[in-house]
Amino acid sequence: MTGENYSFETKLLHNRQKIDSSTGAVSTPIHHASTFHQFEIDRFGKYDYSRSGNPTREALEEIIAELEGGSKGFAFASGMAAISTAFLLLSSDDHIVITEDVYGGTFRMVTEVLSRFGIDHTFVDMTDLEQVKAAIKPNTKAFYVETPSNPLLKVTDIRAISKLAKKQGALTYVDNTFLTPALQRPLELDADIVLHSATKFLSGHSDVVAGLAVVKDEELAKKLGFLQNAFGAILGVQDAWLVMRGIKTLQVRLEQSQKSALKIAEFLNNHPAIKNVYYPALSSHPQHELQKSQAQGPGAVLSFELSNEEALRNFVEAVKLPVFAVSLGAVESILSYPAKMSHAAMPQAEREKRGITNSLLRLSVGLENPDDLIIDFSQALENVNKKELILQQGDLS
Repeated sequence: MTGENYSFETKLLHNRQKIDSSTGAVSTPIHHASTFHQFEIDRFGKYDYSRSGNPTREALEEIIAELEGGSKGFAFASGMAAISTAFLLLSSDDHIVITEDVYGGTFRMVTEVLSRFGIDHTFVDMTDLEQVKAAIKPNTKAFYVETPSNPLLKVTDIRAISKLAKKQGALTYVDNTFLTPALQRPLELDADIVLHSATKFLSGHSDVVAGLAVVKDEELAKKLGFLQNAFGAILGVQDAWLVMRGIKTLQVRLEQSQKSALKIAEFLNNHPAIKNVYYPALSSHPQHELQKSQAQGPGAVLSFELSNEEALRNFVEAVKLPVFAVSLGAVESILSYPAKMSHAAMPQAEREKRGITNSLLRLSVGLENPDDLIIDFSQALENVNKKELILQQGDLS
Protein backbone atom coordinates (compact mmCIF):
# COMPACT_ATOMS: atom_id res chain seq x y z
CA MET A 1 0.00 0.00 0.00
CA THR A 2 1.49 3.37 -1.05
CA GLY A 3 -0.78 5.46 1.14
CA GLU A 4 -1.90 7.89 -1.59
CA ASN A 5 -5.05 8.75 0.37
CA TYR A 6 -3.32 9.35 3.68
CA SER A 7 -2.37 12.75 5.07
CA PHE A 8 1.24 13.86 4.76
CA GLU A 9 1.93 13.19 8.43
CA THR A 10 0.72 9.61 8.08
CA LYS A 11 2.67 9.05 4.85
CA LEU A 12 5.88 9.85 6.73
CA LEU A 13 5.35 6.61 8.67
CA HIS A 14 3.01 4.49 6.57
CA ASN A 15 4.50 4.07 3.10
CA ARG A 16 5.90 1.22 1.03
CA GLN A 17 8.86 1.04 3.40
CA LYS A 18 6.67 0.61 6.48
CA ILE A 19 7.74 -3.03 6.91
CA ASP A 20 10.34 -5.27 5.30
CA SER A 21 8.39 -7.71 3.13
CA SER A 22 10.73 -10.62 3.73
CA THR A 23 11.03 -10.40 7.55
CA GLY A 24 8.31 -8.03 8.77
CA ALA A 25 10.93 -5.74 10.30
CA VAL A 26 9.55 -2.25 11.00
CA SER A 27 12.94 -0.67 10.34
CA THR A 28 14.34 -0.74 6.80
CA PRO A 29 17.24 -3.22 6.57
CA ILE A 30 20.67 -1.74 5.87
CA HIS A 31 22.20 -3.61 2.93
CA HIS A 32 25.93 -3.04 3.20
CA ALA A 33 26.59 -5.20 0.13
CA SER A 34 28.66 -3.54 -2.57
CA THR A 35 27.90 -6.30 -5.09
CA PHE A 36 25.16 -8.88 -5.62
CA HIS A 37 25.35 -12.50 -6.79
CA GLN A 38 23.79 -13.13 -10.19
CA PHE A 39 21.99 -16.42 -10.64
CA GLU A 40 22.00 -16.41 -14.45
CA ILE A 41 24.62 -15.53 -17.07
CA ASP A 42 22.29 -13.86 -19.53
CA ARG A 43 19.86 -12.18 -17.15
CA PHE A 44 20.98 -10.17 -14.13
CA GLY A 45 18.81 -9.44 -11.11
CA LYS A 46 17.49 -6.02 -10.11
CA TYR A 47 20.70 -5.25 -8.22
CA ASP A 48 24.23 -5.90 -9.41
CA TYR A 49 26.49 -3.18 -8.00
CA SER A 50 25.55 -0.69 -5.29
CA ARG A 51 26.56 2.40 -7.25
CA SER A 52 23.84 1.45 -9.73
CA GLY A 53 21.26 0.46 -7.14
CA ASN A 54 20.97 -0.63 -3.54
CA PRO A 55 17.78 -1.70 -1.68
CA THR A 56 18.41 0.64 1.27
CA ARG A 57 19.12 3.67 -0.88
CA GLU A 58 16.18 2.79 -3.10
CA ALA A 59 13.88 2.75 -0.06
CA LEU A 60 14.79 6.37 0.72
CA GLU A 61 14.43 7.33 -2.95
CA GLU A 62 10.92 5.87 -3.04
CA ILE A 63 9.94 7.70 0.14
CA ILE A 64 11.09 11.14 -1.03
CA ALA A 65 9.50 10.61 -4.47
CA GLU A 66 6.16 9.84 -2.85
CA LEU A 67 6.37 12.78 -0.44
CA GLU A 68 7.23 15.24 -3.23
CA GLY A 69 4.63 13.80 -5.61
CA GLY A 70 7.26 12.69 -8.13
CA SER A 71 7.81 9.59 -10.21
CA LYS A 72 11.42 8.97 -9.15
CA GLY A 73 13.76 10.01 -6.39
CA PHE A 74 17.56 9.97 -6.28
CA ALA A 75 19.81 9.96 -3.22
CA PHE A 76 23.26 11.52 -3.36
CA ALA A 77 26.29 11.88 -1.11
CA SER A 78 25.48 15.53 -0.36
CA GLY A 79 23.16 18.35 -1.36
CA MET A 80 25.85 19.68 -3.69
CA ALA A 81 26.26 16.23 -5.25
CA ALA A 82 22.53 16.26 -6.03
CA ILE A 83 22.68 19.80 -7.44
CA SER A 84 25.85 19.16 -9.44
CA THR A 85 24.52 15.93 -10.96
CA ALA A 86 21.24 17.63 -11.88
CA PHE A 87 23.23 20.39 -13.60
CA LEU A 88 24.83 17.69 -15.78
CA LEU A 89 21.51 17.53 -17.62
CA LEU A 90 22.74 20.71 -19.32
CA SER A 91 25.23 20.93 -22.18
CA SER A 92 27.89 23.30 -23.46
CA ASP A 93 26.48 26.61 -24.72
CA ASP A 94 23.38 26.32 -22.52
CA HIS A 95 22.35 29.23 -20.30
CA ILE A 96 20.90 29.28 -16.76
CA VAL A 97 18.78 31.99 -15.12
CA ILE A 98 19.41 31.69 -11.39
CA THR A 99 18.30 33.20 -8.08
CA GLU A 100 20.81 35.92 -7.13
CA ASP A 101 21.15 35.17 -3.40
CA VAL A 102 21.58 31.47 -3.95
CA TYR A 103 23.49 29.18 -1.56
CA GLY A 104 27.25 29.80 -1.76
CA GLY A 105 28.03 26.25 -2.86
CA THR A 106 25.61 26.55 -5.79
CA PHE A 107 27.11 29.95 -6.66
CA ARG A 108 30.58 28.35 -6.71
CA MET A 109 29.39 25.45 -8.87
CA VAL A 110 27.76 27.73 -11.43
CA THR A 111 30.48 30.39 -11.59
CA GLU A 112 33.64 28.31 -11.27
CA VAL A 113 32.75 24.86 -12.61
CA LEU A 114 29.89 25.04 -15.10
CA SER A 115 31.42 28.14 -16.67
CA ARG A 116 34.53 26.08 -17.52
CA PHE A 117 32.35 23.78 -19.59
CA GLY A 118 30.71 26.56 -21.56
CA ILE A 119 27.49 26.76 -19.55
CA ASP A 120 26.58 30.42 -19.08
CA HIS A 121 24.48 31.98 -16.32
CA THR A 122 22.66 35.15 -15.31
CA PHE A 123 21.86 35.97 -11.68
CA VAL A 124 18.60 37.85 -11.14
CA ASP A 125 16.28 38.87 -8.36
CA MET A 126 13.67 36.20 -9.02
CA THR A 127 11.05 38.06 -7.03
CA ASP A 128 10.91 40.43 -10.03
CA LEU A 129 9.44 38.57 -13.01
CA GLU A 130 10.38 41.39 -15.37
CA GLN A 131 14.04 40.89 -14.44
CA VAL A 132 13.65 37.18 -15.05
CA LYS A 133 12.09 37.74 -18.47
CA ALA A 134 14.83 40.21 -19.41
CA ALA A 135 17.50 37.64 -18.51
CA ILE A 136 16.14 34.96 -20.88
CA LYS A 137 18.32 34.18 -23.89
CA PRO A 138 17.64 31.95 -26.91
CA ASN A 139 19.90 29.29 -25.30
CA THR A 140 18.32 29.47 -21.82
CA LYS A 141 17.76 25.84 -20.82
CA ALA A 142 17.23 26.10 -17.05
CA PHE A 143 15.74 28.34 -14.38
CA TYR A 144 17.24 27.67 -10.97
CA VAL A 145 15.04 28.73 -8.06
CA GLU A 146 15.82 28.78 -4.37
CA THR A 147 12.75 29.74 -2.38
CA PRO A 148 12.82 30.98 0.29
CA SER A 149 16.30 32.03 -0.72
CA ASN A 150 19.43 31.64 1.36
CA PRO A 151 20.06 33.78 3.36
CA LEU A 152 17.65 36.67 2.68
CA LEU A 153 14.48 34.54 2.58
CA LYS A 154 13.20 36.04 -0.67
CA VAL A 155 10.22 34.16 -2.06
CA THR A 156 9.98 33.30 -5.76
CA ASP A 157 6.72 32.52 -7.53
CA ILE A 158 7.35 28.89 -8.56
CA ARG A 159 4.25 28.71 -10.77
CA ALA A 160 5.22 31.84 -12.69
CA ILE A 161 8.83 30.74 -13.22
CA SER A 162 7.71 27.26 -14.30
CA LYS A 163 5.35 28.82 -16.82
CA LEU A 164 8.16 30.95 -18.26
CA ALA A 165 10.43 27.91 -18.39
CA LYS A 166 7.89 25.78 -20.25
CA LYS A 167 7.34 28.55 -22.79
CA GLN A 168 11.11 28.63 -23.28
CA GLY A 169 11.44 24.84 -23.44
CA ALA A 170 13.64 24.95 -20.35
CA LEU A 171 13.75 23.07 -17.04
CA THR A 172 12.80 24.53 -13.67
CA TYR A 173 15.01 23.48 -10.77
CA VAL A 174 13.81 24.26 -7.22
CA ASP A 175 15.95 23.92 -4.11
CA ASN A 176 13.37 22.94 -1.49
CA THR A 177 15.80 22.48 1.41
CA PHE A 178 14.34 25.19 3.67
CA LEU A 179 10.72 24.00 3.48
CA THR A 180 10.80 20.29 2.55
CA PRO A 181 7.70 18.59 1.09
CA ALA A 182 6.01 19.06 4.46
CA LEU A 183 5.52 22.72 3.58
CA GLN A 184 6.14 23.11 -0.16
CA ARG A 185 5.86 20.73 -3.10
CA PRO A 186 7.33 22.39 -6.20
CA LEU A 187 6.39 19.56 -8.59
CA GLU A 188 2.74 20.35 -7.86
CA LEU A 189 3.54 23.93 -8.93
CA ASP A 190 4.88 22.65 -12.31
CA ALA A 191 8.59 22.61 -11.49
CA ASP A 192 10.64 19.83 -13.11
CA ILE A 193 13.34 19.00 -10.57
CA VAL A 194 13.22 19.33 -6.78
CA LEU A 195 16.51 19.35 -4.88
CA HIS A 196 17.31 18.94 -1.20
CA SER A 197 20.22 19.08 1.11
CA ALA A 198 18.82 16.21 3.17
CA THR A 199 21.52 17.04 5.70
CA LYS A 200 19.14 19.72 6.94
CA PHE A 201 15.48 19.39 7.96
CA LEU A 202 14.82 16.01 6.36
CA SER A 203 17.37 14.20 8.53
CA GLY A 204 17.20 16.87 11.22
CA HIS A 205 19.84 15.77 13.72
CA SER A 206 23.22 17.12 12.49
CA ASP A 207 24.50 13.57 12.06
CA VAL A 208 24.44 12.91 8.32
CA VAL A 209 25.39 14.57 5.01
CA ALA A 210 23.03 13.73 2.15
CA GLY A 211 21.33 15.09 -0.95
CA LEU A 212 18.09 14.22 -2.74
CA ALA A 213 16.52 14.97 -6.11
CA VAL A 214 12.99 14.21 -7.33
CA VAL A 215 11.43 14.47 -10.79
CA LYS A 216 7.96 13.77 -12.12
CA ASP A 217 8.60 13.22 -15.84
CA GLU A 218 9.58 9.62 -16.66
CA GLU A 219 11.99 10.57 -19.46
CA LEU A 220 13.71 13.11 -17.24
CA ALA A 221 13.93 10.43 -14.55
CA LYS A 222 15.78 8.14 -16.96
CA LYS A 223 18.25 10.90 -17.84
CA LEU A 224 18.93 11.78 -14.21
CA GLY A 225 19.17 8.10 -13.29
CA PHE A 226 21.80 7.64 -16.01
CA LEU A 227 23.78 10.58 -14.63
CA GLN A 228 23.51 9.32 -11.04
CA ASN A 229 25.01 6.01 -12.11
CA ALA A 230 27.61 7.60 -14.39
CA PHE A 231 28.75 10.29 -11.96
CA GLY A 232 28.50 7.96 -8.98
CA ALA A 233 28.11 10.43 -6.10
CA ILE A 234 25.57 8.16 -4.42
CA LEU A 235 24.47 8.11 -0.78
CA GLY A 236 25.86 5.35 1.43
CA VAL A 237 23.41 2.93 2.99
CA GLN A 238 24.06 3.88 6.61
CA ASP A 239 23.39 7.53 5.79
CA ALA A 240 20.30 6.60 3.78
CA TRP A 241 18.93 4.82 6.84
CA LEU A 242 19.64 7.85 9.04
CA VAL A 243 17.76 10.13 6.64
CA MET A 244 14.79 7.74 6.61
CA ARG A 245 14.74 7.73 10.40
CA GLY A 246 14.84 11.52 10.49
CA ILE A 247 12.00 11.85 7.98
CA LYS A 248 9.65 10.01 10.33
CA THR A 249 9.62 12.98 12.73
CA LEU A 250 9.77 15.72 10.07
CA GLN A 251 6.25 17.05 10.55
CA VAL A 252 6.34 17.42 14.33
CA ARG A 253 9.83 18.94 14.25
CA LEU A 254 8.89 21.51 11.62
CA GLU A 255 5.64 22.45 13.31
CA GLN A 256 7.38 23.17 16.61
CA SER A 257 10.34 24.95 15.00
CA GLN A 258 8.03 27.13 12.87
CA LYS A 259 6.02 28.29 15.89
CA SER A 260 9.21 29.16 17.70
CA ALA A 261 10.70 30.89 14.66
CA LEU A 262 7.70 33.21 14.37
CA LYS A 263 7.88 34.12 18.06
CA ILE A 264 11.61 34.84 17.81
CA ALA A 265 11.22 36.77 14.54
CA GLU A 266 8.57 39.01 16.12
CA PHE A 267 10.81 39.60 19.13
CA LEU A 268 13.76 40.56 16.93
CA ASN A 269 11.59 42.69 14.67
CA ASN A 270 10.56 44.81 17.65
CA HIS A 271 14.02 45.12 19.19
CA PRO A 272 15.76 48.48 18.70
CA ALA A 273 19.19 46.86 18.26
CA ILE A 274 18.04 44.90 15.21
CA LYS A 275 18.17 46.68 11.86
CA ASN A 276 16.28 44.17 9.70
CA VAL A 277 14.54 40.81 10.06
CA TYR A 278 13.99 38.54 7.04
CA TYR A 279 11.24 35.95 7.55
CA PRO A 280 8.27 35.26 5.23
CA ALA A 281 5.80 34.86 8.11
CA LEU A 282 6.11 38.55 9.03
CA SER A 283 3.41 40.67 7.40
CA SER A 284 6.11 43.20 6.52
CA HIS A 285 7.89 40.68 4.30
CA PRO A 286 7.45 41.74 0.63
CA GLN A 287 6.39 38.25 -0.47
CA HIS A 288 4.34 37.38 2.61
CA GLU A 289 1.13 36.69 0.63
CA LEU A 290 2.94 34.78 -2.11
CA GLN A 291 4.50 32.50 0.48
CA LYS A 292 1.06 31.77 1.92
CA SER A 293 -0.30 30.98 -1.55
CA GLN A 294 2.32 28.42 -2.58
CA ALA A 295 3.45 26.87 0.72
CA GLN A 296 1.87 25.54 3.89
CA GLY A 297 4.18 27.56 6.11
CA PRO A 298 7.18 29.91 6.25
CA GLY A 299 9.71 27.38 7.53
CA ALA A 300 11.98 27.68 10.53
CA VAL A 301 14.88 29.71 9.11
CA LEU A 302 15.15 33.47 9.47
CA SER A 303 17.88 36.05 9.11
CA PHE A 304 18.46 39.28 10.96
CA GLU A 305 20.83 42.21 10.61
CA LEU A 306 22.51 44.18 13.36
CA SER A 307 23.76 47.74 13.10
CA ASN A 308 27.29 46.81 12.06
CA GLU A 309 29.88 44.02 12.09
CA GLU A 310 31.16 44.96 15.55
CA ALA A 311 27.66 44.61 16.99
CA LEU A 312 27.36 41.22 15.31
CA ARG A 313 30.64 40.06 16.84
CA ASN A 314 29.56 41.21 20.30
CA PHE A 315 26.22 39.43 19.91
CA VAL A 316 27.80 36.14 18.84
CA GLU A 317 30.28 36.29 21.71
CA ALA A 318 27.49 36.76 24.24
CA VAL A 319 24.83 34.37 22.96
CA LYS A 320 24.82 30.98 24.72
CA LEU A 321 22.11 28.62 23.47
CA PRO A 322 22.39 28.28 19.67
CA VAL A 323 25.24 26.36 18.14
CA PHE A 324 27.37 28.79 16.13
CA ALA A 325 28.03 26.69 13.06
CA VAL A 326 27.41 26.06 9.39
CA SER A 327 24.27 24.15 8.31
CA LEU A 328 20.67 24.36 9.48
CA GLY A 329 17.52 22.33 10.00
CA ALA A 330 18.54 20.46 13.13
CA VAL A 331 16.86 19.76 16.47
CA GLU A 332 19.21 22.30 18.03
CA SER A 333 19.09 25.95 16.96
CA ILE A 334 21.99 26.90 14.70
CA LEU A 335 23.26 30.44 14.35
CA SER A 336 25.29 31.05 11.19
CA TYR A 337 27.31 33.92 9.74
CA PRO A 338 26.62 33.82 5.97
CA ALA A 339 29.52 36.12 5.05
CA LYS A 340 32.04 33.65 6.45
CA MET A 341 30.05 30.39 6.32
CA SER A 342 27.35 29.54 3.76
CA HIS A 343 28.37 32.33 1.37
CA ALA A 344 32.12 32.44 1.93
CA ALA A 345 32.54 31.18 -1.67
CA MET A 346 30.86 34.37 -2.90
CA PRO A 347 33.20 37.37 -3.27
CA GLN A 348 32.46 40.21 -0.86
CA ALA A 349 31.43 42.58 -3.66
CA GLU A 350 28.90 40.02 -4.90
CA ARG A 351 27.60 39.45 -1.37
CA GLU A 352 27.15 43.15 -0.72
CA LYS A 353 25.42 43.61 -4.08
CA ARG A 354 22.86 41.07 -2.92
CA GLY A 355 22.43 42.56 0.55
CA ILE A 356 24.41 39.84 2.34
CA THR A 357 26.24 42.18 4.67
CA ASN A 358 28.90 41.55 7.31
CA SER A 359 26.27 42.32 9.95
CA LEU A 360 23.81 39.61 8.86
CA LEU A 361 23.15 36.44 10.85
CA ARG A 362 21.02 33.44 9.87
CA LEU A 363 19.13 31.48 12.50
CA SER A 364 17.75 27.98 12.06
CA VAL A 365 15.32 27.51 14.95
CA GLY A 366 15.38 24.13 16.67
CA LEU A 367 13.27 22.49 19.33
CA GLU A 368 14.30 24.48 22.39
CA ASN A 369 11.68 26.43 24.31
CA PRO A 370 11.49 29.70 22.33
CA ASP A 371 11.28 31.73 25.54
CA ASP A 372 14.68 30.41 26.57
CA LEU A 373 16.11 31.51 23.23
CA ILE A 374 14.50 34.94 23.55
CA ILE A 375 15.95 35.38 27.05
CA ASP A 376 19.35 34.39 25.69
CA PHE A 377 19.07 36.78 22.75
CA SER A 378 17.91 39.56 25.07
CA GLN A 379 21.00 39.30 27.25
CA ALA A 380 23.24 39.10 24.16
CA LEU A 381 21.64 42.22 22.67
CA GLU A 382 22.02 43.97 26.02
CA ASN A 383 25.70 43.13 25.80
CA VAL A 384 25.79 44.73 22.35
CA ASN A 385 24.15 47.90 23.72
CA LYS A 386 26.59 48.11 26.64
CA LYS A 387 29.64 47.81 24.40
CA GLU A 388 28.27 50.39 21.97
CA LEU A 389 27.64 52.77 24.88
CA ILE A 390 31.20 52.31 26.13
CA LEU A 391 32.53 53.07 22.65
CA GLN A 392 30.36 56.18 22.40
CA GLN A 393 31.56 57.43 25.79
CA GLY A 394 35.14 56.81 24.71
CA ASP A 395 34.57 58.87 21.57
CA LEU A 396 33.09 61.72 23.61
CA SER A 397 36.06 61.80 25.95
